Amino acid sequence: MLRSLASRFLKLPRPLQAVPVVVVAAALWWAWPVDSLSDKGAQAGPAGPGGPGGPGGPRGPVPVRVAPVVQADFAVYEKALGTVTALNTVNVRARVGGELVKVLFEEGQMVKAGQLLAQIDPRPYEVAVQQAEGTLLQNQAQLKNAEIDLARYRGLYAEQSIAKQTLDTQQALVGQYQGTLKSNQATLAEARLNLQFSQIKAPISGRVGLRQLDAGNLLAANDSTVLAVITQTQPIAVAFTLPEGQVPALRAAQRSGAQLLVEAWDRNEQNLLASGALHSLDNQIDSATGTLKLKAQFANADEALFPNQFVNVRLRLNVLPQALLMPTAAVQFGSQGNFAFVVGEGDKVRVQRLQLGDSDGRQTVVLDGLKTGERVILEGTDRLREGDAVDVIDGLAAPADPNRAASGERKGQSLKRPGLGG
Repeated sequence: MLRSLASRFLKLPRPLQAVPVVVVAAALWWAWPVDSLSDKGAQAGPAGPGGPGGPGGPRGPVPVRVAPVVQADFAVYEKALGTVTALNTVNVRARVGGELVKVLFEEGQMVKAGQLLAQIDPRPYEVAVQQAEGTLLQNQAQLKNAEIDLARYRGLYAEQSIAKQTLDTQQALVGQYQGTLKSNQATLAEARLNLQFSQIKAPISGRVGLRQLDAGNLLAANDSTVLAVITQTQPIAVAFTLPEGQVPALRAAQRSGAQLLVEAWDRNEQNLLASGALHSLDNQIDSATGTLKLKAQFANADEALFPNQFVNVRLRLNVLPQALLMPTAAVQFGSQGNFAFVVGEGDKVRVQRLQLGDSDGRQTVVLDGLKTGERVILEGTDRLREGDAVDVIDGLAAPADPNRAASGERKGQSLKRPGLGG
């Protein structure tokens, strides 16, 4: 019978021949004692099943970084987007005609008001001055002679040697020469002024732009062609807007009489470019945008601000004295509001609900929920729960950058502790 079964088994296709073997092996494994498979030396260790920190076991201390809650003065700022604008911008043009014979400035250089920038051929204007001076001398001589004759005629008229008409005619001639003299003096002044205008000078102090005309060009009087543009950058202004909802706070700050400080930060709000003060504000709110236009002024001694540059503006409206402050990076957000993980007694975690006030991005005002000196967790909050034990790494850490999350770095991801395997 066994031969018959074996013969039938061999006639089966090869895939089906493996099925009985698998069934037999499974039956033997199931019947074998379980204790014989366990290694007596493999006990539940710290990282093994059932051990501290392992699946099913108690959790070990979680490495975290903390920062203290402090009390300090806190400046309240309003943020806005601003554009740097030159305090004055001047297009330099020729006021008299002639050939441009000299250009005396370098592109991009700083110039002083009254500094010579270019020279128009002065010779025609020098000739005009000489002609006016000659005409003036001639008329002065005629006037002097007429005045001498007038004095003589007055004596003769007193002696009744001449008619009254002769005296009146001489008086009229003196008046005519006096008028001509005034006209000659004005002509001379105009000629001298045109001679001065042949020297093109900087009307304001500032930075001169690129040269638009070269020496040799022929210019007409009051030519529309611009020689160069000068922008005043010291001091310089920043124009920005605030929503109309912030206007009452702004007006209240102005009524206090204190100068409102303004800070200009770079595009990424990483570097402070300059500090200045609020200079002016518009007299009406823009109905199309619901904003009020303002202008701040900066000394710009180091020329960190450049015309048409985009900046982030911070307008300081108030200072909260001795406010309770915590790092913004320690603020957590939940469905029931803001909270923070606080390290309490025995290095145990406490979840503390918070009532928060103003924030500058780095620090946040705590209105309720924390006390001075309490330690809030900055990093390592990923798996924390109420009552968890923590291990503070490197003592107190500096407040973390709240923008780290935007760059893809998660809190606690970089924590390492000797003995935890990194």
